[in-house]
Amino acid sequence: MRLVFLGPPGAGKGTQAKLLSKEHGIPHLSTGDVLREAMAKGTPTGLRAKEFVDKGYLVPDEVVDALVRERLQGARDRFLLDGYPRNESQADELDRMLLQLKTELTSVIYIHVADETLVKRVGGRRSCPKCGAVYHLESKPPKRADACDACGNEGLVQRPDDRAEVVRERLTVYHKNTAPLVERYKAKDLLHWIDGDRPIDAVARDVSEAANRKPGGSGGRS
Repeated sequence: MRLVFLGPPGAGKGTQAKLLSKEHGIPHLSTGDVLREAMAKGTPTGLRAKEFVDKGYLVPDEVVDALVRERLQGARDRFLLDGYPRNESQADELDRMLLQLKTELTSVIYIHVADETLVKRVGGRRSCPKCGAVYHLESKPPKRADACDACGNEGLVQRPDDRAEVVRERLTVYHKNTAPLVERYKAKDLLHWIDGDRPIDAVARDVSEAANRKPGGSGGRS
């Protein structure tokens, strides 16, 4: 099982990738986690990435590509890629990596959620600055208003990235750079279309079923 998870920010890619990873015992390669781990360990590629992060710049494609390449070499037969590729250039590089490893993707899971639903979903998130627990004002509110259930800290916060205007900007970038990959993988008959605007367990069932069967036969939707 060699999968890519696609979808807009806030669609639940990371959550679903982690659930599928646990279900099948397959390495979950989140580019965000891989990047942070490489920087923390001080690997050569991690140090290159840290130079950009410390200056507030986006990490260039070639550095992200190198990080993913390092991890795929140790998980060539089984992996779930979450957050990569994000654009056509990265998708081209992934094709080259897989060719070098003499393997190929088995499926691409595309989790679709409408933009305004995502703005509302992400905008309602609140987190505890003390322990990191995450809540949602509608779907997962804390038991006591503005207080963390886990550690009791009072004063939940909205992360800057969760503000509506920031979410809309991230969606603009997504539609420009990442959304075209949906058609790319649909044309390769790899895409499974999943409705992400449902409870997590319902989405997880569809993701698990899609990951275990060949794509196609429904216009790219599963």
